[in-house]
Amino acid sequence: MGLSACENTPTAGLVKPSVATSAENVGGMRALIAAAKQEGTLRTIALPRDWANYGGLIDGFEKKYGIKVSVEDPLGHSEDEIDALRKRGSGPTAPDVIDVGDAFARNAAAQNLLAPYKVAAYDSIPDNQKDSKARWSNNYGGYISIGCDANRVKPCPETFADLLKPAYQGKVALEGDPPRSATAFASVYAAALANNGSFDDIQPGLDFFARLKKSGNLNPLHSNLATVKDGRTPISINWDYINLHYADQLRDKGVNWQVAIPFDGSFAQYFALAINKNAPRPAAARLWQEYLFSPEGQNLRMRGYARPVLMDAMKQDGTLDKAAAARLPTVEGTPQFPTDAQLEKAKETVARGWAKAVSG
Repeated sequence: MGLSACENTPTAGLVKPSVATSAENVGGMRALIAAAKQEGTLRTIALPRDWANYGGLIDGFEKKYGIKVSVEDPLGHSEDEIDALRKRGSGPTAPDVIDVGDAFARNAAAQNLLAPYKVAAYDSIPDNQKDSKARWSNNYGGYISIGCDANRVKPCPETFADLLKPAYQGKVALEGDPPRSATAFASVYAAALANNGSFDDIQPGLDFFARLKKSGNLNPLHSNLATVKDGRTPISINWDYINLHYADQLRDKGVNWQVAIPFDGSFAQYFALAINKNAPRPAAARLWQEYLFSPEGQNLRMRGYARPVLMDAMKQDGTLDKAAAARLPTVEGTPQFPTDAQLEKAKETVARGWAKAVSG
């Protein structure tokens, strides 16, 4: 049955992609693919190619389905993505999908900005890594790490305590501003854990960065591949999969980028994928989610050093890329995650206190 016929046949129980909560709602994956191909494009925001292997994922999606993926503001942050959903509605420049820290995904869901949708693998996603109403699901994650240009910095720091040493004057950078960037927010959380804070108390993390600023060690630039390459941010606090990717990318450029997961502030977090409730290209948006949660998409994540949310399930069903899994850095212990209430409290604390902590 053609897609248009499905949409015009209420008795078939099928719906338009814009309101579909699963592929089955539109007649299965074949119908979803046909509808997405008819739309022809997918609009995304804040997805740099060097982040968790988005380059490989975008290339793979385009090749598999013939659908062009555009990326607006690749160096944008989670709050920029939510702002775009809120301000652009269903206009043609609105992003179809977002990728944000899970605390930001919860906020977007609370603002009624996200469409409920269950990918085929939804039931295999751990309950603590997805919204009970399927408005967002975590896709990949990692640990906060410290990256360092060993040619410019000797010795490289390995802990948050090390970052306060006088040898690192003007060298320590974040990926963004914590009130807007999920990565920088997680960096403050990790610093809190390293300084007698807890999931309930992120204030010690703000205090740490206030000391880092006062000492002159905090670099005001936001780090990215370009600033790491040319030495403007010789020490960068970022996810392990980002810093490890920098090491791979820059090795033949003469940059010796070393990566340490600080034992004094071990903090793990996953990033959530979600669909714009008013996505201008709703079929492509849903197909994109299916691809990123498929074994192909999850293995591509891992090849970029990110830890796929379906890793345990893929181990069991034999779809895990064992070679890619073996390249992931070893981390001791089982990661713990803050609750929704703890995340919300921490976000409010950082929103109120970050500017004051680094002013002057």
